[in-house]
Amino acid sequence: MPKILVTGGLGYIGSHTVVALQEAGFKVVIIDNLSNSTLKVLEGIVSITGVKPEFENFDLKEKNKIQEFLQKHDDISNVIHFAASKAVGESVEKPLLYYENNINTLVCLLQELNKKESINFIFSSSCTVYGQADVMPITEESPIKQAESPYGKTKQIGETIIADICKANKKFNAIALRYFNPIGAHKSAKIGELPTGVPQNLVPYIMQTGVGKRKQLSVFGNNYPTKDGTCIRDYIHVEDVASAHVIAIQRLLNKGNKSNLEIFNLGTGKGSTVLEVVKSFERVANQKLNYKIVERRQGDIMSAYADTSKANTILGWKAKFTLDEAILSAWKWQKTL
Repeated sequence: MPKILVTGGLGYIGSHTVVALQEAGFKVVIIDNLSNSTLKVLEGIVSITGVKPEFENFDLKEKNKIQEFLQKHDDISNVIHFAASKAVGESVEKPLLYYENNINTLVCLLQELNKKESINFIFSSSCTVYGQADVMPITEESPIKQAESPYGKTKQIGETIIADICKANKKFNAIALRYFNPIGAHKSAKIGELPTGVPQNLVPYIMQTGVGKRKQLSVFGNNYPTKDGTCIRDYIHVEDVASAHVIAIQRLLNKGNKSNLEIFNLGTGKGSTVLEVVKSFERVANQKLNYKIVERRQGDIMSAYADTSKANTILGWKAKFTLDEAILSAWKWQKTL
């Protein structure tokens, strides 16, 4: 089996993908600067799979380190790129941090990879590239509008950079996977979402409120034109997201891609409101959640859920887990912390 480089492989989605890759028989090498993860995640991966992936701790903004790494691992031609900052709210407050972390690292990595004879590259993208879409569900052909946050803009720019490389270099094969809202944890409860500081995403905040680490969940706005006034998102189990990466890398390796750049939505195809997620937690945890309605948050869009028919048909991939199953897995993980 070929070797796969996973950047940000100790992060939330990265670590679950490393597990899925190793379970599929791939040899994995991880680069992570531990800015949003810890070495305990590596222990979790080993505990689940029985295999310790190679790990190097450095920042992808250091181009000389990338050069040294690729000289050492000159057999690497398959890359899954997760390494990026990912909180919408934080990106509004700290835009320069996001442009530096998400764009500079991508450019430095691609400049070195593009020197290779051929490359297979999977880009961790996001539904934020669509901005506030006019029509639901969102297909891959939906117009790319102005993103509502610097985070979303970095994903738009990242996709543009990759598209330009694919035009210029026909030996550069890429798949961009646009995730909707990954949640949950591995069924073993040995790895899961582990935000540093105050969680920026809904589900980890619900979990920390549920165990009493946070006093109260703030629900940002209840005056959107939705069934209960709260925002709608497509919440997808992280294990479903991880399995899509394994299928995508196999597609590139088997030369199943019809063009050298393909784009797929990853979601369940079903939208859930914030209050529906709260109710799901209350069901699976069998307890009430302390929450309050507050003002809308800058950078949030009203509604986003996926049309997944392209990934279902072409990749043969489909989300398996329900919202309650995803929330329960997150709750089991939270209780181990």
